[in-house]
Amino acid sequence: MGPRRIVCLTEEPCETLYALGEQDRIVGISGFTVRPPQARREKPKVAAFTSARIDQILALKPDLAIGFSDIQADIAAALVKAGVEVWIANHRSVEGIVDYVRRLGALVGCAAKAEAYADALERGLETAQAQGAQLPRRPKVYSEEWDTPIITGIQWVAELIGIAGGEDIFPELSREPLARGRILADGAPVIARAPDIILGAWCGKRFRPEHVAARPGWDAIPAVRDGELHEIKSPLILQPGPAALTDGLQAIVAIIHAWSARQR
Repeated sequence: MGPRRIVCLTEEPCETLYALGEQDRIVGISGFTVRPPQARREKPKVAAFTSARIDQILALKPDLAIGFSDIQADIAAALVKAGVEVWIANHRSVEGIVDYVRRLGALVGCAAKAEAYADALERGLETAQAQGAQLPRRPKVYSEEWDTPIITGIQWVAELIGIAGGEDIFPELSREPLARGRILADGAPVIARAPDIILGAWCGKRFRPEHVAARPGWDAIPAVRDGELHEIKSPLILQPGPAALTDGLQAIVAIIHAWSARQR
């Protein structure tokens, strides 16, 4: 049977459980949840990302709370002290996201459905990678998840760029699991690496390409010169769940393939 009353402290367990047809197990969600849209209408919002309404969560009598990363450690500790079982996933890669789907399915007693769903996600990745491999040239891509300070893209975003046919310009920084490890002191490294495409997914606010283009010296960057500054909505790409491997990946694919078509 598995747990019957689950609180999702972040979006990815919510989206995954809906995709598996197990949404009736969910009794509370994060206020940042946008996928699937019906979750916001159907489920009470009891958490943000770095904070949660512990009393409201306990009132829901959950038998499991699911969250993500060290950032939610304090929330997890409070719930554990109150007697709630908690699973905090901490994956950072595309492979980790697929494995997360399988583990979550097994945890709630629907391993077969989760395996089939994970297999479908992998097929989508393989298709995108095969299409990306056909591009005559792989563009250099800079991904930015915050503007002040400048924070470069996390590992799964860098990997999705590679799958889509591009080359992330900060592969060494993408391996840094915490955002503070991906902070740039200034924009000079971006200028030096001369990306062909800039992807902006600012967490929780709208990407402003005109502000990026106006940064000192950035007019020399090919992406700025050619107007290749593109927003990808943060819920599509910054949550390590199905969205990133589906709509998020397809958004990156569309941008890279359109860029490639303009080079002919």
